[in-house]
Amino acid sequence: MSLSQPISVSRAWREHPLWNWLGLLPFFAFITFFLIIPSFNLFSGAFLNRSGAFTLENMAVFRNPNVIKAYLTSLQVSFLTASVGGLFGFFVAYAVTIGNSPRWMRNVIMTFSGLAANFGGVPLAFAFIATLGRTGFITAILKGICFPDAAGLEICPFNPYDNGFNLYSLSGLVLAYTYFQFPLMVLTITPALEGLKKEWREASANLGASNWHYWRDVAIPVLTPSILGASLLLFGNAFGAYATAQALTGGSIPLVTIFVGQQIRGDVLGNPHEGYALAFGMVIIMALTIVAYTVLQRQTSRWIKQ
Repeated sequence: MSLSQPISVSRAWREHPLWNWLGLLPFFAFITFFLIIPSFNLFSGAFLNRSGAFTLENMAVFRNPNVIKAYLTSLQVSFLTASVGGLFGFFVAYAVTIGNSPRWMRNVIMTFSGLAANFGGVPLAFAFIATLGRTGFITAILKGICFPDAAGLEICPFNPYDNGFNLYSLSGLVLAYTYFQFPLMVLTITPALEGLKKEWREASANLGASNWHYWRDVAIPVLTPSILGASLLLFGNAFGAYATAQALTGGSIPLVTIFVGQQIRGDVLGNPHEGYALAFGMVIIMALTIVAYTVLQRQTSRWIKQ
């Protein structure tokens, strides 16, 4: 009896519910020190002045026309890249899930998407500069395609910089962002496409519906929450990006993330508390995006479980 009692006590301790939370302690510690505490400092700093007193003067930064332009430009870039990357990513995901692409192609696309979706920042900017910059190797190839005109002069009609393209402009930034946006769309929309059941297509065909009617009346309504949710995810991903734009354009394009960096970085004219206020506005937009994404994902999960 004396031997069984310690064994039962030890077993009861090992099966205690507290052990289930032990593995989550590093996660909670990480969230506390790298998300909760910085967020609290950001929120509090947005309503404090340089002396630490409460103030609403920092919110006056939103009256600055340059700040408003920065927010509008960030929203424009986010919307464009979410639309272009989302559309391209949807068709790529369709090709590897519902289309007749070979199995090895699906493996290649999914592996590439997992890598490219996380490839950003300075390395991505350098890759685009080395590829499509004024001295990039693709630009050099296109510059070398020249023909003589009627007057005998040599013209190079495929030089992108002679035809209005500029990697260091807004269009170039959208192109760079699209590189990591469409793989993210592939990763997020693929489970929804795989959730389209064959029985739905077969039932539609038995009722006389064509492929167009199936997509219009069945597939698209089912996929709409997933498509909108994935697009919101892409929107938030682009809205919070900083390093790629800074490294590619040098801050010449007014984005709100660059404005925040300029204020917090500690320049002579920088005001960290105004930077906190700008970041506070970004957090509100991102929070609304996350809430909408969560609602749409719940709707999607209902369709998949049916």
